[in-house]
Amino acid sequence: MSFISLKPLLASNEPIDLIWLSLGSVALAEFAAHARPGAVVIDLQHGLWERGALEAAVGIAGRHVPVIARCSENSPHQIFQALDAGASSVLVPLIESAEDARLAVAASHYPPEGIRSAGGVRPLLNGIDTMRHNGAQAAVGVLIETVKGVENAESIAAVPGIDYIFIGTGDLAFSRGTNDQAELERDCQRIFQAARAKEIPCGIFTGTTLAARRHFEMGYQIAVCANDIDVVKTGFMQARQDVCAT
Repeated sequence: MSFISLKPLLASNEPIDLIWLSLGSVALAEFAAHARPGAVVIDLQHGLWERGALEAAVGIAGRHVPVIARCSENSPHQIFQALDAGASSVLVPLIESAEDARLAVAASHYPPEGIRSAGGVRPLLNGIDTMRHNGAQAAVGVLIETVKGVENAESIAAVPGIDYIFIGTGDLAFSRGTNDQAELERDCQRIFQAARAKEIPCGIFTGTTLAARRHFEMGYQIAVCANDIDVVKTGFMQARQDVCAT
């Protein structure tokens, strides 16, 4: 079974707007896909997703838009599971060094290019040759979201096989221990410039549509236009305010 690939979008240099899904709802994944964003993100690190729900969400959404799985950790097992579900890309968290990045790349590809284990229910539906073909289409994204990652941004970007770099702004602020926007912007710019020097698309977690648009104008190729937690929470609160308005 083949789903829509992220790689052609990355190569197009066109902005890729993301809908970020954490609530573990297959129904919300279907709604998000029908909105036709650039891609949807299934957050396996901080979200409520179980394995069966992941498989179902990818099966539904992946026919309409590329699905990115934000892995729970940078380990072969977690990367294998996300790709076996049919995700067109993995977004691997807490990349702090070139060695971390090399591990993520290797786990994302079958031998001889990498160490990804061959198998899984969905990859083998149409045979070994199709499994290899689809596996070669997997895009590897790495999340830089710590001070150490910022300090090693140039060496991370130099690792062969990285398809895009993504900045985790929330965790970066925690790691830096400050909400000073000028300091955090310097960190983001260092990562952005490291990616640009290697001609790798750079993305960033943005909390609003205006912030996403601003970062597209700044040259970022990937940004978050909506996330399910904020959309649901804001919708409920707004409805409550409207019905109780005097």
